[in-house]
Amino acid sequence: MSPWAPDRSAYVGVFYEYYRAADRASATVQPEHSREIVDGSRGIPEFDVVVTKWIDPEVVLGQLVAFAGHVDYSLGLVETVGLYPPPESAPRSDEEWDALPEGSPYLEGPGIMELSAEARDMLAGVDDARLPVLAEQWAAIEEFSHFTADEDGYILSLTKDLVGLARRAREHDQQLYCWMSL
Repeated sequence: MSPWAPDRSAYVGVFYEYYRAADRASATVQPEHSREIVDGSRGIPEFDVVVTKWIDPEVVLGQLVAFAGHVDYSLGLVETVGLYPPPESAPRSDEEWDALPEGSPYLEGPGIMELSAEARDMLAGVDDARLPVLAEQWAAIEEFSHFTADEDGYILSLTKDLVGLARRAREHDQQLYCWMSL
């Protein structure tokens, strides 16, 4: 297995699942469950999903979006809106945070956020001929410096998957979402 590829049984860390949905209500159906359908028996919709590890939306994916859009990277380039746990119900004081029960999604996740249409469109607009160069640029970011060389082409494959997901979302007038879990 590639050191880049997600393997939930072998590594500890944060998992990010990027997926597309028609709207926020559809995107947040059964938010406590992974968006990746393995056996189809959980009763949640089947999402078009790309499963990653360590590829957070704001920093790591944000740099891919910057390369894709030929813009300078800055924190906040990929604007996100937190959908789950519901921000309007979030604790507002230290006392409320301290009173949260063990297992609360505000403490442990999972979380769902919506990515901006601009980020989706920058990824979707990448020409196929640029994908290898884009993947090479992305593989060279500081956040990936602790990985071994990408000899098996995982970063190129992931780049193609994320760009493809963004294209399908744009084609179907959908948004991109990120489900994350520890």
